[in-house]
Amino acid sequence: MTDSRLTISRRTVLAAGLAAPFATLPILSSPARAQRASGILRYGLSAFPPNLQPWVSTGASAGTVKMLIHRSLVSYGPNGELRGELATSWSLDGDGAWVFKLRPGCLFHNGDPVTAEDVKWSIEQIAGEKSTAYMRTQFQEVVRIDMPDPATIRLVTKTPQATLPSWFGNYNTFILSRKSTPTDWIGAGPFRLVGQERGTSVEIAAFDKFYKPGFPKLKGIKFVAYADENLRYAALQSGDVDMIEYVPWQSMDAVESNPRLKLDNQEGPFMDVLFNGSKPPFNDPRVRRAVAHAVRRDDIVKVAFFGRGKPLEGLPIVEGTPWWDKELAHGWNYDPARAKALLTEAGFGNGFQTTLLATAQFGMHKDTAEIVQQHLAAIGIQCELQLPDWSTRVSRGSRGQYDMAIHGVSSDNNDPDGLTVVLDTTLSPSHGRSFKVDAPRTIAALAKGRAEFDQAKRVEIYKEMQRAALEEVPLVGLAWRSQGYGMDKGVMGFTNLPGALSNSSGNMLEETYFG
Repeated sequence: MTDSRLTISRRTVLAAGLAAPFATLPILSSPARAQRASGILRYGLSAFPPNLQPWVSTGASAGTVKMLIHRSLVSYGPNGELRGELATSWSLDGDGAWVFKLRPGCLFHNGDPVTAEDVKWSIEQIAGEKSTAYMRTQFQEVVRIDMPDPATIRLVTKTPQATLPSWFGNYNTFILSRKSTPTDWIGAGPFRLVGQERGTSVEIAAFDKFYKPGFPKLKGIKFVAYADENLRYAALQSGDVDMIEYVPWQSMDAVESNPRLKLDNQEGPFMDVLFNGSKPPFNDPRVRRAVAHAVRRDDIVKVAFFGRGKPLEGLPIVEGTPWWDKELAHGWNYDPARAKALLTEAGFGNGFQTTLLATAQFGMHKDTAEIVQQHLAAIGIQCELQLPDWSTRVSRGSRGQYDMAIHGVSSDNNDPDGLTVVLDTTLSPSHGRSFKVDAPRTIAALAKGRAEFDQAKRVEIYKEMQRAALEEVPLVGLAWRSQGYGMDKGVMGFTNLPGALSNSSGNMLEETYFG
């Protein structure tokens, strides 16, 4: 299941007139009133999805589309808590296995019922030895899948997994029909894929047999990609689209002051530096720590985010949560003298030449990269900026074709275990985490926390994890950023999910409608 083509089968396109709502829908010219009457939401994506492989991570824009055409056992609701989707309940049994009860009446887009066999097959595809799935390593912890009946799945793991249900909340973990093929993925989401124009737009239409009565509330969504963030904002301002993701930070004030528009903002995503640890100099944690102490984060908040964020001088643990510690939160404080001393200690007292990968497609990536470049130059690290398009940035990041890279991401959820996907460098290669960086103490602490069910003990374990990460440096935190969705005031029902879950907010489009 690793074909990267965004392919739609003839059967899907021709199914029961589903393409009809889009027959007269130009990308930029339909009047807002006509669009509302048709029930089609026009949504401005920040990037055209590199692909829509269901289990592979290619960014939040692709994730938004995938969350609507597929479904998993659980998802996150408006309050940020797990809620049932294809499963109605999940619990630990006496032997420590997780048991999920499937929701009656769930159908795939081909009309087949969702069964325990499909769940088992999907997990096996994700965990397969040749899989490129984002959650592959986590699901390889599952050693046995029992099916007591067609509506029950029992997952036995190598070690206790307190956070296993949240694995199914990740927007790269979906349950597909076992009849799926590498070019025809059969999901059970509220919408089905009905068309695309390569590099420009993706069209989805409501699935009339979705298992939640009355949902989705829209008849369809037309996703239009605007790689230029200023054009994306201009399309919202002019009414060419009804809603956009990643409102440019310089435009947030304008959205808030426009009587026709509204802004839904959350702070939770963050910017960081990733490293290629497979070769010198970044295989040395002292060099990575030098980078951590070299950057003045306030500059990033001011320049890249127009003040809509705050410095991040440690791991992205949210202040006010039990896991946050004031001292640990500033473990990578701005200290260029300390940075230079670390370089000297590592044998690079005269500095060195290297490369810094980012993308010009997102202003936040480019602006952050330029500030990091300036501060590293001040301690003797001369960086050549490399700014390809987003698809190339994803490809190069996943292959380890870089020295350092700038990334913007959020943890999987608001539990520290949600940071596993960015900190655990033993997981399958991904553009969103460092490549082959050695961080054994950090990874061991994450595993320890995952196996602990006692809350007080978990708090101490995750502080231990933070101390390890400050020394091993599997990434360097740079800045928290506000993340906003801008929309016409007539767009109702959408929720920007809290904190780290903001990137999963596309799931809320099933509840969105025109008021």
